[in-house]
Amino acid sequence: MKTIILFRHGKSDWGADHAADRDRPLAARGRKAAATMGALLARLGQVPDRALTSPALRARETFRLAAEAGGWTCPIEIVPGLYDGSTVDVLERVRAEADSTSSLLLAGHEPTWSQLASELVGGGAVRFPTAALLRVDVDVETWSAVDAGRGVLVWFLLPRLVQAAGLELGAS
Repeated sequence: MKTIILFRHGKSDWGADHAADRDRPLAARGRKAAATMGALLARLGQVPDRALTSPALRARETFRLAAEAGGWTCPIEIVPGLYDGSTVDVLERVRAEADSTSSLLLAGHEPTWSQLASELVGGGAVRFPTAALLRVDVDVETWSAVDAGRGVLVWFLLPRLVQAAGLELGAS
């Protein structure tokens, strides 16, 4: 069994001074949501073995804040194709993952994450809000066997629901 966790970057700061889209930082709300979701992953025992992130500042910050809040230290790789790549590009990179990895977190963007989630589970519309986490399990022994329609949606966690349930960072 292989596990894929898709993590959309937190809410970005559109008013920040940045030269290019990939340099846009997180807004305060995005930083809080990233930390909340990272702590929640740790609380649920769902910390990934390894992570891949888009090179965009907002995706890298989301991962960093989540890992810090959750106390997880999985290795991370910056993958350019997670910034502007298609689902085909992302799946190609996932298939290249070492088979010693059981759980892989991917930090990235819309619309690719909604499309990829839909493809992995065999269809349907998915709306992927900022800082949301989605877990898909694929019943395969090797990453090279991961393909569209072979996954099972295990959970989809939205920051606003986590916070409404009182599970945000620092809550008891």
